[in-house]
This record gives sequence, structure tokens and C-alpha cells, in this order.
Amino acid sequence: MSETFGQALRRLRGNRSLRDVAELASCGKSYVSYLESGERSPTPDIAATLDRALGGEGLLVALAQQRPGTGVLDQVDLLQRGLTEALAAGPMTEAGLDEWDFTVARHGRATRYRPEGELLPELVSDFQDLRLLLNHRHPAAARKTLTIAAARLAGLMALTLLKLGDDRSRAWWRTGRAAASAAEDRATLSWIYAQEAYERYYSGDLLGAVELAARAQQLAGGLPCVGPALAAPLEARAHAVLGAREESAAALHAAETALERLPATEQIGSAFGYSESQLRFHSGNAWTHLGETTRAAEEHARALELYPAADRTDRALIRLDQAMCLATDGDPAGAAALATQTVVGLPDQHRSSLIIYRAWDVAAKVPEARAVTEVRVLREVLALPAGERGGNSEDREGD
Repeated sequence: MSETFGQALRRLRGNRSLRDVAELASCGKSYVSYLESGERSPTPDIAATLDRALGGEGLLVALAQQRPGTGVLDQVDLLQRGLTEALAAGPMTEAGLDEWDFTVARHGRATRYRPEGELLPELVSDFQDLRLLLNHRHPAAARKTLTIAAARLAGLMALTLLKLGDDRSRAWWRTGRAAASAAEDRATLSWIYAQEAYERYYSGDLLGAVELAARAQQLAGGLPCVGPALAAPLEARAHAVLGAREESAAALHAAETALERLPATEQIGSAFGYSESQLRFHSGNAWTHLGETTRAAEEHARALELYPAADRTDRALIRLDQAMCLATDGDPAGAAALATQTVVGLPDQHRSSLIIYRAWDVAAKVPEARAVTEVRVLREVLALPAGERGGNSEDREGD
């Protein structure tokens, strides 16, 4: 990154005091400070005077000409931050709490259709504002609401990092659990444990996934909330990978019950919801791992009927499960062709590490068929750098 006028001025000033530089330039000490911080832009005359006085050899003049609007834009940023901090110090109103509820819910819905790379900076920005609020004193009820919002945003941060393949997600699960515990919100704590169980599952820690899924269900107790609805099918999938059919079937039954008890307002397309489309997908995945391809196919078909086209990640994972079933049924060429079509048909920003991980599972399912053209093509596609796997960045259906 090129040096700014303020950075160059600080460097050239060296050990001189602000007062000494101000005297050399015949200006005020505070003005020099503003120039260094970027809160003010230099006039051409001031830039030339400072350049001569400090031996800049034309650098300060060039930077002043190159970035004439930087000082104003920096003032815009400083003003925004200052106002945010001032508002955070004020009393928390009902309208303000409602706005945070809406913000968190909006981020939860966005996880179903927006790529993680777009979501992450927005989550970071909102979390910074929420942290400012939590640094101040609030009535107990307001602080509890804000702490729950922090727990949920922490869970979304972890989930987003998980999908990006970044192991910093685990620290965010801890932060989310701590916030939910501080708020004494069992439903949110159950949800965080359920979501964290997914990370353990995809990292290959199947017993850890079962443990956290069971913890999520135990924490919820009799509450009709999202945690058990998320956790039970994940437990079923982990048992299925371990080959424990009876345990998997029992967990799927528990998942059906949890979904039936879930209020309609939470059977939605959101990280904070759970729906029949997700249950069909997860059930199909469990039966896929158990090798019961007929039952899996029924669940896959129903899931694809229910999922909106915008939910690219889960639809792609369902297609990869279908490919896995083809491999199980002895059709390696068909399996590889469907997996390749699924990966290539996704826009670049939706080809998350999770998608590629599952596609490699399909390729690994038929190691003896590496000479099959379709299998070879799949392996070649997956071995390419992320931006070279074909397809394009335009929205299109991968069916």
C-alpha cells in the first residue's frame, strides 16, 4: 500500500515536536496533527512549505496532489465512528433493541443465499457496533437482549468461518457459548451447540459431533426451539457414517418430532430456523451414508422439490449425495459426471470448501474406477485452483 501524506509527514518529522514543525511551516500545531491523522488535507502552499522544511524532496507535494480528497474522506470515517460511539453511550431504547433483533435475523436469513465472502465483512462491521454498545451500562433487560444478539452473531461468525474453511471458527463458538450462558438463554445455547456439532462432523470428529448434538438436545429440555431440530438429524448423520443404523434411525425419529414441535415462525430459511427441506436433505444424507440408496433417493427428491433455487449450497450438497448413491449402486461414471456438473454449475463464490470436500468424497468412493473418463475429469476439476473450475459468476440453476 502506498504511503499517505500523513504517514510521510510523520516519518519526515522524526523526533521533531509538532510545535517545531508548525513553526517551520508557519501554521498551528493542531493543524499539523490533523494533517498527520488525515483529518485535514494540506493546501498546495502548506505541502510545499513542509516539504522544503523537512527535506521531503518533492514527496509531500506529490502526495498532496495525488490524493486531494483523502483528508475529507478520512473525516467522513472519523465522524461516523464518533457518532456511533456517542450513540452507544446513550440510553438503549425499545426501537434500538428491535433494530438489533432485525439485524441479527437478517444475517441469519442471508446465510441461506449469500456467499460467505460477502457476509463476513458485514458481520464484522455490525459486531463492532454491538461491542460498543456492550461496553456501556444498560438496564438488565436491555443488556440481556444485546447479549443474546452477541451470542447469535458470534454463532453466525463461526458458521461463516466454518464454511470458508477457517479454523478460527472454534474460538467464535466459545464466544457464542459464553454470551448465551451470560444471558441465561437455553434456546440460544442449544442452537450454538447444534451448529458447533456440524463443525465437528465436517472435520471428521464424529464422536465429538454426537456428543455436542446430544448436549444441544439436553440443554433445550422441553423447549420447542431450533437447537434440537438441528441437532437430532446431525446426530443421525454422524451415527450413519459410523455405521450405527439403529442409532441413526432413532435420531431421525427424534428429528421428525423436533420439527413437528417447532413453531411455524422458526420453520424458515435461516441459520436460526429449521425446515422440512433441511430435514429431507439431512435424512437423505444419513441414508446415503448407510448405503440405503432407495430411501435416500426419496428424501433427495423431496428436498429438491422444497428447496428454493437461491439456496445453492444445500441443493449442491443434495446433488453430491445423489452422486454418492450412484457410486454406491455401481455407476461410477454417472456419479462422477453428476458431481462434476454440480461443482462446475456453481458460481465461483458459492464453491465453498464444504462443497469441494464433499465432491472429493464422491471421487474417493470409486478409487478402482480412476481410469473411467468421467472420474478422471472430476478429479482434474477438483484439483484446479478455485477460480479455474469452469462455470461463471452469473446466477444459474445447477439442476
